[in-house]
Amino acid sequence: MSTIDRKTFIKKTSLAGLGGSLILSSPAILAGSPNETINFAVVGVRSRGKTHAESVSKMENVKVTWFCDVDDTIIDEHKKWHQEKLGYVPKVEKDYRKLLEKDDIDVVTIATPEHWHAPMAIMAMEAGKHVYIEKPCSHNPYEIELLVKAQKKYGKFCQMGNQQRSSITSNLAIDEIREGIIGDVYYGKAWYSNQRGPIGTGKVVPVPDTLDWDLWQGPAPREKYRDNVHPYNWHWFKTWGTGEIHNNGTHEIDICRWALGVDLPVKATSVGGRFHFEGDDWEYYDTQDAGFEFEGGKMITWEGKSCNGQPFYGRGRGSLIHGTKGSILLDRGGYLLFDLGGKLLKEEKEPVYGATDTADTRGMDGLTISHFKNLGNGIRKGEMLTAPIEDASISTMLCHYGNIAQEVGGSISIDPKTGHIQGNTEAMKLWKREYEPGWEPKV
Repeated sequence: MSTIDRKTFIKKTSLAGLGGSLILSSPAILAGSPNETINFAVVGVRSRGKTHAESVSKMENVKVTWFCDVDDTIIDEHKKWHQEKLGYVPKVEKDYRKLLEKDDIDVVTIATPEHWHAPMAIMAMEAGKHVYIEKPCSHNPYEIELLVKAQKKYGKFCQMGNQQRSSITSNLAIDEIREGIIGDVYYGKAWYSNQRGPIGTGKVVPVPDTLDWDLWQGPAPREKYRDNVHPYNWHWFKTWGTGEIHNNGTHEIDICRWALGVDLPVKATSVGGRFHFEGDDWEYYDTQDAGFEFEGGKMITWEGKSCNGQPFYGRGRGSLIHGTKGSILLDRGGYLLFDLGGKLLKEEKEPVYGATDTADTRGMDGLTISHFKNLGNGIRKGEMLTAPIEDASISTMLCHYGNIAQEVGGSISIDPKTGHIQGNTEAMKLWKREYEPGWEPKV
């Protein structure tokens, strides 16, 4: 059982939240007393947005003043949930653009389909709001560049939802890796396994009266409404989603990158395909092995199995960091230290504070609460964010490279200084998407 406490964690992690490079921004701190209420607006409230609202409720002197969704059925359900769970009902605005006009909002949290992530975050910062944005934070590499540019231009805090960066045990493990506990680190293996079912073949049907399909699509090119897209299966369509490597792989790839102390790679590779339930509308890959090579000989691999739940080390997800003297396995529940022969030397379990230690289907856990509290402390006190967008977006970029490599035949070369793909015009065509006229994000 771990003996780490919160006080020790804060002392040890003043600089540990960053990756291979020290990347700092200087957002404006909220004016006024530390006791002044910070007002949040939660956008996208079917599932993960509820975790946002509940996490906000665990913070001091904060309140959800607004929430936003484009589906009346989801809005009505969320009103009931918010009243029963948190004791009040925030105000509602369906049109995100109008939401940003409200004066009683300091922070916007984004838990929408992924094609909306970057455009919403950019618009929020331009409107003077701080942002908590779920991974992957962008639909394509071009949007990452815009998002980082917007944060620098508008000077607002922007935290990505890779909440394991706020884990006590993960931070301890990273500190010990830096101190040489497993020697020189050179390889990080990340994985994710699930047993997702088929999504079928969608039929074009009338848009439900409760759904604003135009607002749901937002910056994406317009398509007819099909009955197997909303509210979840958009993940597997290239118009709106980014596949499993972004949906879940972002988390563990980020931990590997953090542990190895690397940023942008020099090469990305990918093999995979749609092997389960062939013939349905799933456009991405249910099985993918993506690899990333970095200067200095370090490497990361990600094994994604959306439809085969076979675990690794008894875990459906995790990160295993290999060094010249041993290995460390990291997940949200703690870490395990092994010698070169695989003998367990030490185990640290994640302390539980303010939440359950096991995430539910919404991902509600202590790490998310800590991640939100870190953002709140950044806004109030200038505390360093554990996942500032300038650093966190690099992990997202790796996932984009993995998908692009898969699309263009398996391998791409990257300039680690600019992040741009070298010598492959077909790959660079995937750098940016087509936008609905009038909706393209700009900074």
